Amino acid sequence: MTVRNLEYFFKPASVALIGATSRKASIGRVLTENLWNGGFRGELFAVNPNRETIDGIPTYPNLESLPKAPELAIIATPPASVPELIGELGKRGTKAAIVITSGFGPAGEQGGEGGYTPILEAAKPYLLRILGPNCMGVTVPRHGLHVNFSRVRALPGSIAFVAQSGAVQTVVLDWAAERKIGFSHFVALGDMADVDFGDMLDYLANEPSVRAILLYMESVVHSRKFMSAARAAARMKPVIVLKAGRHEEGARAAASHTGAMVGNDAVYDAAFRRAGMLRVYTLQELFDAVETLAGTPSVRGDRLAIMTNGGGVGVMATDSLMEEGGRLAELSPETLQRLHTVLPPIWSRSNPVDMIGDSTGERYGVVLEALLEDEGVDAVLVLHCPNGIVEGSEVAAAVIDRYNKRAARGNAPALFTCWLGGASPVEGRRMLEENKIPTYDDPADAVRAYMQLLRYRRSQELLMETPPNVPEAFSPQTERAREIIRKVLEEGRQWLMETEAKEVLSAYGIPVVPTHVAKNPDEAAALAEALGGPAVLKILSPDILHKNRVGGVALDLANPSLVLQAAGAMLERVRRACPDAHIVGFAVEPMIRRFHSHELILGMMEDKLFGPVILFGQGGIAAEALGDKALALPPLNMHLAREVMQRTRIFRLLQGNEDLPAADLEAVAFTCVKLSQLVCDLGEVVELDINPLLADREGALALDARIRVRQTGGSATDRLAICPYPKELEERLVLPDGQELLIRPIRPEDEPGFYGIFSRLSPEEIRLRFLHPMHHLPHSLAARLTQIDYDREMALAVVDEHAEGGEELYGGVRIIADPDLDNAEFAILLRKDKTGLGLGPMLLRRIIDYARRRGIQNVYGEVLSENTPMLKLCKAFGFRHQRIPDDPTVIHVTLDLHSPS
Repeated sequence: MTVRNLEYFFKPASVALIGATSRKASIGRVLTENLWNGGFRGELFAVNPNRETIDGIPTYPNLESLPKAPELAIIATPPASVPELIGELGKRGTKAAIVITSGFGPAGEQGGEGGYTPILEAAKPYLLRILGPNCMGVTVPRHGLHVNFSRVRALPGSIAFVAQSGAVQTVVLDWAAERKIGFSHFVALGDMADVDFGDMLDYLANEPSVRAILLYMESVVHSRKFMSAARAAARMKPVIVLKAGRHEEGARAAASHTGAMVGNDAVYDAAFRRAGMLRVYTLQELFDAVETLAGTPSVRGDRLAIMTNGGGVGVMATDSLMEEGGRLAELSPETLQRLHTVLPPIWSRSNPVDMIGDSTGERYGVVLEALLEDEGVDAVLVLHCPNGIVEGSEVAAAVIDRYNKRAARGNAPALFTCWLGGASPVEGRRMLEENKIPTYDDPADAVRAYMQLLRYRRSQELLMETPPNVPEAFSPQTERAREIIRKVLEEGRQWLMETEAKEVLSAYGIPVVPTHVAKNPDEAAALAEALGGPAVLKILSPDILHKNRVGGVALDLANPSLVLQAAGAMLERVRRACPDAHIVGFAVEPMIRRFHSHELILGMMEDKLFGPVILFGQGGIAAEALGDKALALPPLNMHLAREVMQRTRIFRLLQGNEDLPAADLEAVAFTCVKLSQLVCDLGEVVELDINPLLADREGALALDARIRVRQTGGSATDRLAICPYPKELEERLVLPDGQELLIRPIRPEDEPGFYGIFSRLSPEEIRLRFLHPMHHLPHSLAARLTQIDYDREMALAVVDEHAEGGEELYGGVRIIADPDLDNAEFAILLRKDKTGLGLGPMLLRRIIDYARRRGIQNVYGEVLSENTPMLKLCKAFGFRHQRIPDDPTVIHVTLDLHSPS
C-alpha cells in the first residue's frame, strides 16, 4: 500500500479517541484535551468503558455504541487490545487508525505473537491504514486536528514535518513555536508497521498546501518504494532530510576493500543524493534550508566571492567554505583592476575582498557591482562588521540598491549577507529581510546556506540532466558470465579465483590484463617466455583471497628463470602460511608499465537495505587508509558515473594538469556503467573488487579482481533500490513496407529525440496532443518524459536504429500510475509523418497489456473533443467516453482492465 486512505489521517470528517481519560499525568488525558480543544470542526467521539463523561465530554463504552463509524480512530489502550479494536473498526468502515500504544515487540514479546503481525492482519481485509504503533500522532493546524501528547500547539504554515521519533517531535514543536515556524502537517510515524516515509512522501508531494517536506529519519523500510517516492516528490518540491545514527559502532566484516570502505551512513547519503533530496545535520540547518531554498534564487555554480570590511571574518568565512567542500571564485584581471581603482591601496587584492574597516555604503556598492558583473562569480557573500564610522543600515541600503539593479537585468549571481554583532546590525538585517535578501548572524551559517543551495542544485541536476549516450555499443555476454558463476556455486565456493573474476569482467567488456593459468612452476616459466617480457606471478587458489598477505604475488620478473625461481619459493611460503589451502597453480600476467597512470578502485557490495552499492575511488594497497571514495546506487548511466567520479579527490588528478596528461575519463566512466550493468544482471554477485583499476590517457585496465557470489532464487533486479531499464520489453517490429523498427522502454538519452518530434508538429497538433498551446518543449518537461521511474510508470518508444545520422525517435506511448497501481493515465505521441502506419493501435495495445500485467485496474486519458482520430482509436479499444462538466472541450476516456477488451 501507499497513499490509499491516507487522506483520512489528515482530513477526517470524524474522529474517535479510544482510551480517552481524565486521569492526570496520562497520555490519554493530553490526547483528549488536545483533540477537543484544537478547533477540529468535524465529529468527535470519546470511548471509555468506565466513565459516562470526561470533563463534560460524553463518552461511549465501546465501539458498538458509537453512532457511526469514525473515519479516523486514535488508539491509546494496552497492546493486547489493539488487534481486536483494529478488526472491529475496519468491519464498521473506519479508514485509518493512529496507534499511540507502544510495547509491540518481535514474536514472543509483549503485544502477542508476531509483533505487529496481528494488527496488520486485522486491518488488511478492510484496507484500514495504520500509523504507528508507538507514535506521537498527527497535527494538521489548518484543520484544527491535534492528535498528539505535546502541550505545545503547532502553528499553521506550509512546511510538512515527518519523523519517527516522538521525542524529537516534541523538541521540534517547542523549538518551532518559539521561532514562529508553522506547519501544514506534523506527522509521527513511530514504528512504521504500515505507513512509512515512502507513503508520506507520495501523499505530501501532491498536497497543494505543502511548500517543503522535512524528514527526521532513523531508518527506512521498503527501500525501492522509498526511492521511487522520494524521486517523485523531489521533482515537485524541496525534500530535506535529517538522518540520525550516522556513525556505526564497530567495523563492517568484509573481505574486500569495497566492503570495508562502505558504511551504512554513506549508503544513505548516496540514496538521498540519487533521490534529489537535500541532507542536513542539525535541526537549525533543517529549518534554515527551507528558508534558503524558498527565498534564494538558484545558484548557477560553485564559485563564491566574499567581500568584507574585516579581514578576520573573511578568513572565517573562507575556512567554513573549505570545510563545506566549496571553492573561492577566481576574480578576473578586469575585476581586480576595477577593484584596485576604487579600494584603498592596502586592500587584499584577492578573494576574499578585504575592503578595510572604514568602508562606506558607497564602497560596498561599487565592489558588489564589480563582483556581480564578473562571469567567474556564481554567488557573493557580503560580510559587515559593526564600527563607529558607518551605520550598518547605510551599507544594507547600498547593497540592496546595487543588487536589485543587477537582478533586474536577469541571471544575477545569488547573494548572501551576514551582518555581525548584537544590537547594531538589527536595522540592517531587517532591511535585507524585507527585500528578500538572505541574511545570517554568523559567517558559517551564511556559507552553509550557500552550500545547501549548491548541493540542492546538484541533486536536482541528477534528476533533470540529460545523460550522454554511451560512447560505444555495449552488448555484454551475460550467459558466459552466468556459466562461470554457476560452476563456482556448484563447487560450493563463495569466491571466484582471480582468473574467473577477470573472465566475468571481460564478459561485460571491462578491459582486464591478460591472465594465463599455469599448473606448476615449469608451466609458469614457459608462459612467461611466451609473453616475451617482464611478468607478474600470482598464486591461484580458491581458498586464498588476499594473495599479498601470504607472499602470493611477485612483480616485475624479468625472465623465465626468475619466474621459475619465484614460483618455487612462492609455493613454499604459501604452504607454510595456508597449509590447508587447495593450490590450483599460478596466474601469469605481463608486467604492466603505464607512466602517468592512476590506481583506482571500482567495486560493489550489497547493503542489507538498499541492495547493491557501487564504490569508486583511489585504489591500491592503501585504498582503505586513504578513504577517498564516493558511492552510488545502480543503475548508472554516463552522467551518473561522471558525477560519482567527480566526488572524489583523485578526480582532479584524473583531469590532468600541465605536468600530467589527463586520463581517458570517458573510458573510466564507461567502465563504471559496465560494472553497473553487471550488478543489475547478475544477482548472484554480492561483493566485487577491481583494485587496482589502472587509468590513464589510454583508457582503463583491471589489474586484479575479486568477486563473491551466493545462490539466489529471485530476479537479479529485485534486490535493487531503483528499478533498472527493463530490457525484456524490447521488441523488433517489421512494417508492411519492410522497414524494421525497435520498440523499447524510453531512456533518458532520448530527450533530443523528443525535441525532434516536437519541432515537426504544427501549433494545432501541439494543442491537440498537449491540451494547450506550447511554443517550445521545455527541458523540464522533456526530462520528465524521458527520465522515468520504471517502477511506477512506463513509456515505450518506437525508434529506427538504422536511420541516417543515427538512431531516430518516431514516437511512443506512456502510462503513469498512481502509487497504489489503481489507475494509470496514458498518452500517445507520434511524429506526424509516421501516422497512418498502424503504430498508434500497436503501441496502445502493448501498453494496455503491460498495465494488465502490472495489476493496474483502470487506464484513463484526457482527449480534446475535436481530436477525432484519438477518440476513434480509444473507442476501438473499448474505452468509455465521458464529457467533463467543467470543460466540455475535453473528453475523459476510461478502460476497465478487468473487463475483456
